[in-house]
Amino acid sequence: MKFTRKMAVTALAATALVALASGAAHAQNIAVVTHGQANDAFWSVVKNGVEAAAKDAGIKVSYRAPESFDMVAMSRLIDAAVNQKPDGLVVSLPDASALGPAIQRAVKAGIPVITINSGQEFSKKLGALLHVGQSEYEAGRVAGEKLKAMGGKNGICVNQEVGNVSLDQRCKGFADGFAGKSKVLPTGNDPAEARAKVKAALDSDTTLDTIMLLGAATVGEPALAAAKDSGRMAKIHLATFDLSAGFLKAIAAKEAAFAIDQQQFLQGYLPVSFLALHAKYGLIPAGNVPSGPNLVTAEKAAQVIELSAKGIR
Repeated sequence: MKFTRKMAVTALAATALVALASGAAHAQNIAVVTHGQANDAFWSVVKNGVEAAAKDAGIKVSYRAPESFDMVAMSRLIDAAVNQKPDGLVVSLPDASALGPAIQRAVKAGIPVITINSGQEFSKKLGALLHVGQSEYEAGRVAGEKLKAMGGKNGICVNQEVGNVSLDQRCKGFADGFAGKSKVLPTGNDPAEARAKVKAALDSDTTLDTIMLLGAATVGEPALAAAKDSGRMAKIHLATFDLSAGFLKAIAAKEAAFAIDQQQFLQGYLPVSFLALHAKYGLIPAGNVPSGPNLVTAEKAAQVIELSAKGIR
């Protein structure tokens, strides 16, 4: 009887050790903090990438974002995530001055950090391992040059988050590449506001022939509607950063010129995968990973409409 009991205790202990070992192998917890809400069309794709990577790696992730573009709130969310002592932190960096101290606190606490989407030029300086995203200025410059080559002479860059370094860089790149008459048109994230302001800009300047948008769903589709409202749709070159099913359909129909795809699904997927591998094996890429830009024109638009609708492109 004692022998049997001893065997049972030994078996239970072995089972517990296996469970603990298994739990340790899957206990990785990656925190993701961005400035974009998961219900936003763009950031929902990022979140889809985060969740897909977590599922593939068999780890836990948490996704946090402020209710609006609020750097103070975002900084607090980073601190809250750090207090949970995750195995890694993924964070977007739209304002290095405001978010830098919180990111440095994470690094000082020994938490590996990867930045995504914005702030590439500040990533290494703050102690992040690498950045996954695109050069926003260069993407804007390429777009400006393309629109100039299409005959654009007088343009606006519709910026829904003035103060967001990445969006400001997009407009700066566009202006430099366009090399014509251009100005920034500030709006908010409300599609109705964007539509009204773009319509007002078209009505006030009949020579306006180019509109650079910084978000397909947020301001791109409202700008398309405004151009149609103005009755000048055929004379206006419209292009946007990022993708939405609606804007892609306009490109396929040649109502819009092109979209710049930064493949934000990868911005969610890759850093989570990298940090999981880093926690488990100490592996990490040696440098930044460019996820874009990729120019989506009428020839390519139809191919990605379905994936955009599914939250992948």
